[in-house]
Amino acid sequence: MPAGLMTSARPTSIPAEPDLARMRRERGERVRTIMRAKGLDALVLLGNTNVMYATGATWAFADSGRGNFEQPVAVVLADDENPHLFTPVREDEGLQLPADHVHGPVYLDFDEGVQQFVAALAGLTGARPKIAIDEWTHAMRRERTTLFASDAPPDAGKVISQAKLTKTPDELACMREGLRITEQAIAEVQARVAPGVRQSDLTATFLRRIFEEGADANILDPIWQVMPERLADGPWTTHGDLACPPSTTERELREGDVLWVDLGISYAGFHSDFGRTWIVGRAPDARQQAQFEQWRAIMDAVLSVTRAGATAADLTAAAKEVAGDRTPWMTHFYLGHGLGIDSAEMPYVGSDIGEAFDATLQLQADMVLVLEPLVWDDGAAGYRAEEVLHITEDGWEPMTDYPYDPFSCHAWNPR
Repeated sequence: MPAGLMTSARPTSIPAEPDLARMRRERGERVRTIMRAKGLDALVLLGNTNVMYATGATWAFADSGRGNFEQPVAVVLADDENPHLFTPVREDEGLQLPADHVHGPVYLDFDEGVQQFVAALAGLTGARPKIAIDEWTHAMRRERTTLFASDAPPDAGKVISQAKLTKTPDELACMREGLRITEQAIAEVQARVAPGVRQSDLTATFLRRIFEEGADANILDPIWQVMPERLADGPWTTHGDLACPPSTTERELREGDVLWVDLGISYAGFHSDFGRTWIVGRAPDARQQAQFEQWRAIMDAVLSVTRAGATAADLTAAAKEVAGDRTPWMTHFYLGHGLGIDSAEMPYVGSDIGEAFDATLQLQADMVLVLEPLVWDDGAAGYRAEEVLHITEDGWEPMTDYPYDPFSCHAWNPR
């Protein structure tokens, strides 16, 4: 446990090095168990991260002109421990599938491609099995009756969402390494922050360092958002809240700029998340320090109720009780979100799905939750930061230990 970082949870056994073969095997068992409980014979998966979760495949994102037509497609059978992967990318060194389970590409944006896929699917599943699917192309809808029985197919995305809701020890180890890489790169970036440095210079430093440290990919274009002092000084938005995030530019930083930082990478297919507030070229003034202290008080309140069995509504209520009149998160985002093979996934806490949903969503042990409250002080910008937590039966434990400089030189220390 890093110095100065306290936890309300018992230590959790996370391996120092992930066993990727064991991780994929356990994920497959989870998916097939859920399929059998739902009476499903096969899943057809088109969504990128759903395919990654089911097969362990990783691939470089293609340009938008080709990405839809050449997307990998997975077929998971309830009675086969190995999924089938249809892909144009055959050079994935980490792919651990039998050769007869890796097939050439299918082109599901075209009627002919769907017809060919139907034939291939029948060869794997037999006649008229119970199939679920996560996404549709227009051609698949046109050829719907050749793919499925007359009733509407179930949503395969819900099967994957249920499986990945909690993390295995090896998944936690992958995520911890991705977060470590992120923080190593961020430390070098923060050391460069000074008047005259361009936002794009920070991006270049970050990207170079993450690949030196072993990242698979950059997932979220780094955000170094210079915050306006007043809400009215920022761009107009349809929701009336803060405009966040805008695109990074070549704007040169100026002394006193308040930067909201947000970014993430991929390691072994798992995403990281990082958020902090920095001030360019000077220490925070008394009003800015007070914003940070208010943020700490909100985090303390939320963490005091964070544990397996708590509902999302418990967390939002704790945050609002401390924050007062203003909701302490952006209305078009959330107080918290899950993290895994997506940058934001279930559980969502305080999202625009609504309070009724929050009341029904219960945290479970081995979920990973990112909390990202903010304090907005109109006339003096605001403070925002993120903490990544591993939920345990009796509380939580931190997945990161990056300090809050220039507001505090220490990592998180709940009071």
